Amino acid sequence: MAMQFYASPEQVQRDRSEYARKGIARGRSAVVLTYEGGILLVAENITTLRKISEIYDKIGFAAVGRYNEFESLRRAGIRMADVNGYSYDRRDVTGRFLANAYTQTLGAIFTETQKPYEVEICIAQVGSSPETDELYRITYDGSVMDEPGFMAMGGQAEAISNVLRERHDASAELPLALALAAQALGSVGGENGQTRKLDQKQLEVAVLDRRRKGRAFRRIQGPALIQLLEGLKDVLDKDLGGVDAAPPPPPSVDKPTVSAAAEEDAASKPEAGKPAAGKPEAEPADPAEPADGVNGDGS
Repeated sequence: MAMQFYASPEQVQRDRSEYARKGIARGRSAVVLTYEGGILLVAENITTLRKISEIYDKIGFAAVGRYNEFESLRRAGIRMADVNGYSYDRRDVTGRFLANAYTQTLGAIFTETQKPYEVEICIAQVGSSPETDELYRITYDGSVMDEPGFMAMGGQAEAISNVLRERHDASAELPLALALAAQALGSVGGENGQTRKLDQKQLEVAVLDRRRKGRAFRRIQGPALIQLLEGLKDVLDKDLGGVDAAPPPPPSVDKPTVSAAAEEDAASKPEAGKPAAGKPEAEPADPAEPADGVNGDGS
């Protein structure tokens, strides 16, 4: 009879942690930092798949690691936020609420399944001032940390965090904050330890704008991103981009309101006072006969 190998719970946890950390380190990095106008989310991304997205009105999502795993977490977070905001109040949906939910989910996956999720995510909520902004970092094992103003995930996150720690300024304007994020991401990954210069094709950028009412998430791309990377400060707000999903357009006046089947049924039915096609016209009723179909004596 074959005997199963025994592994202590501590060894199993260490193996799972090492597996998840190696998977996350192989990916490209992302940084999240506060600035004067809100929260900036920047990820090194050369694909059309999104690492940064909107969760709720004032809440953003950034992730690194395996795309299929953090995409399922993102969709679950959006559904949870929508259900709670609709059932109770939109103010009840907060970054801390979502961070706690992600912590429980990732913690259960790490301890109860054979393979942990190779993901690291950030939940960012913009406040009325830089002091009220919230950044929550949730790791693969369900651990959560409240980051003070900036954070880096994936790849060589420690080296990137050192650059952010030296130069981060919560009162900086958007071009300066974006330049710092791009420089921090480009400080690692070069040949022989050299720095890299990242352009708009290698970056995915979004902000949570504290000045906007309602949905604060705005995705920055195209010419606006190029101008900001060049240090221009006079980029118009309308050129910075909008949310991923715009509200539906008003219905068109030319859109039919009756189905084709209903129109065919209406055409096949005779009009009031006219006999149907192919049927003889009914004879007029005799005015001497009672209209109720009974005899004149009431029988």
